[in-house]
Amino acid sequence: MTVQEPWLDEIAAERHGLDRSSTAARIADLLRAKITDGRLVPGARLPDKELAKAMDVSRNTMREAFQMLVKDRLLVHEFNRGTFVRRVPADALADLYRVRRLLECEAVRSAPDAPEGALGQVEAAVLDGERAAGAAKWKDVGTADIMFHKAIVALMDSPRAQEMIEHLLAEMRLVFHEMGSPREFHEPYLARNRRIYDLLARRDFGAAERELRSYLDDAEEQLTKAYREQE
Repeated sequence: MTVQEPWLDEIAAERHGLDRSSTAARIADLLRAKITDGRLVPGARLPDKELAKAMDVSRNTMREAFQMLVKDRLLVHEFNRGTFVRRVPADALADLYRVRRLLECEAVRSAPDAPEGALGQVEAAVLDGERAAGAAKWKDVGTADIMFHKAIVALMDSPRAQEMIEHLLAEMRLVFHEMGSPREFHEPYLARNRRIYDLLARRDFGAAERELRSYLDDAEEQLTKAYREQE
């Protein structure tokens, strides 16, 4: 008997939200969300037949959604084997962080003109991470960290930048899985997220940008080292 994956049940439960005019795109969004929140991990196989049944769509529609995520560098198709969640290679880290610096540091520079409520979303992500850490839910800490950086980019009030960071952060969640201990990786950054928020709240935008840049430099170095040790 085949054991149904929990994330497959979750996808089936969300099918009611599909807009039939853009079904493949909506499915891609749902799968991307499962990657971003850590439910789908590198190497996981995505069975198109079972997914199509769960979503009540054709296998062609499901494959179209897969192709969108292949283009986004989140999935990989292997001939005669199927479609899998991608493992982000070590040589992609430098480019990921290069683009993150462009987006996130520019967002902090734009913070004086942030839309109403945007800074509150940064604080909410910090609080979510702290609560998850207090409950020793380290996967949830990782999700809160993703939401923190997404909220940082939202400070610049740019739909295009927001779309870009959502795609980048989905890739970053795949990178997080390369760390042996989620707690050891995420715990030190909780205080740094709090510090960046506090600096933004005090309107010390220059210090916030410097702290964020140092933060991203340190994270890139730590992840690069982890990849090298595995190789």
